[in-house]
Amino acid sequence: MKKHLEPRRYLVSFDTHTLSHIFTDVLVIGSGVAGLRAALETARHCSVLVATKGHLSESNTERAQGGIAVVLAPGDRPEAHVKDTLDAGQGLCDPLVVKEVIADGPKLIKELIRWGASFDHEGGKLAFTREGGHSSARIVHALGDATGREVERALVTRTRSDAKITVMEHTFAVDLLTVDGGCRGCVVWQDGKGFTLVRAKQTILATGGCGQVYRETTNPEIATGDGLAIAYRAGAELQDMEFMQFHPTTLYIAGATRALISEAVRGEGAYLLNKHGERFMPRYHPQAELAPRDVVSRSVLKEMRLSGGTCVYLDLRHLPKKRVIQRFPMIRDLCASFDLDITSDLIPVRPSAHYMIGGVKVDKHGLTSLGCLYACGEAANSEFHGANRLGSNSLLEGLVFGQRAGQAAGRRAAHAKDNGPSLAITSKISPTKQGELNLEDVENSLRSLMWRAVGVERSESDLREAEEMIDFWCSYVLDKEFSTSAGWELQNMLTVCKLMVSAARQRQESRGVHYRSDFPDRDDVKWRHHIALRNPSAK
Repeated sequence: MKKHLEPRRYLVSFDTHTLSHIFTDVLVIGSGVAGLRAALETARHCSVLVATKGHLSESNTERAQGGIAVVLAPGDRPEAHVKDTLDAGQGLCDPLVVKEVIADGPKLIKELIRWGASFDHEGGKLAFTREGGHSSARIVHALGDATGREVERALVTRTRSDAKITVMEHTFAVDLLTVDGGCRGCVVWQDGKGFTLVRAKQTILATGGCGQVYRETTNPEIATGDGLAIAYRAGAELQDMEFMQFHPTTLYIAGATRALISEAVRGEGAYLLNKHGERFMPRYHPQAELAPRDVVSRSVLKEMRLSGGTCVYLDLRHLPKKRVIQRFPMIRDLCASFDLDITSDLIPVRPSAHYMIGGVKVDKHGLTSLGCLYACGEAANSEFHGANRLGSNSLLEGLVFGQRAGQAAGRRAAHAKDNGPSLAITSKISPTKQGELNLEDVENSLRSLMWRAVGVERSESDLREAEEMIDFWCSYVLDKEFSTSAGWELQNMLTVCKLMVSAARQRQESRGVHYRSDFPDRDDVKWRHHIALRNPSAK
């Protein structure tokens, strides 16, 4: 088996002297809640260019159903939200970051409302629901179960109306450009236009997660971990890459794309039943269906093994029919497309990859280990979530760190005189002798391997198998030069998977969403610390 190759510094050949240039004060890569909030904050200070892989509203944010966790409900206290978050994070949260993010939440939600976001109300006041791991109902939601869509709509509308923000849609960020330990912009690809060099005084990564490295995922097709990979190649430090959160309840119908069934369904009182129609979660955790997601996901898999089933079932039949229809219109319509009535039928569900807790390590302002490079949202690791993320804490973190990164980058860019000296970077890749690759076949094999060996439960034997196979694929994929985004995505996915497996093998304990069947206990003596990864060949 061939030895694993470290990723090249750049994926494609280029010469900065001959590339067409675009100049901006701040470049934001990504257009979910974190990216757009960062762009809007930056625009208070200087010009912004938002480059996004798909259309402007295409992101994980748009798919978020549950809501945003925020301390606004009567009787709720910031200290309670802090405790819930720290408890879920199992010793790896930064308590100061947790406290500050939760404190900033209310003002940013009120700002969203001023910007036109319409959250659900009951009796003329904001409506709140409860989700797993939360000690009280503090989740605000919109259009029943379409919170992400409404938040994205409000942010997109405001972004398009801001004269200081330019948007480049369907733009693939191929690689960050670095000089002397600082980011100077990005080489991007646009269909029909080819490569362009975007020169920026400051760059903000808000590229989302990497759920597509798994066969079963709630993430959109664009979530291939590109931002994580380009940051790693550039030399930025990544952290906590072993912590991928699996959502316990995604619709399971053979042949259909996995679709999220919001945790809010259980928050409203739905039960989980096994193949025999028995409610099982009370046997596994005092909070039953509202236990943290890692507990519910492992419990679901155990029930599937015990019963021989391919899924378990969500049961809403005991809940008021009118309430269910009003609260979950998107889920109702989704299930109806498969001839399921959520008020009278059981909903087949099983876990899927949902949220990357690890990411590019940032400080409390969103600054990475590389100068002039910020990160926010799912692409970043701020130590807010720790080893496990509470439901509806992700949109909260995206808003807060989007605002923080945008403010810091905008202020720095506004005080910089220009984009710095002209760049003299040449990337020349020698042609390989290898034949054409079946990219789809490699990608499907990778996704199946990750699901089988680096999924909800891991072990040394499975992780070693995964590492060997990924090394083998890397040996003949990473040294090729591709001319389409499909090839770059595969190279990025392999890079990210390699990092995930490396971190998972190192952490010889179980903590949060990282469960090792061969090390089933938490070990605070040896492992109450973060695992950081950095590209040794980056200059």
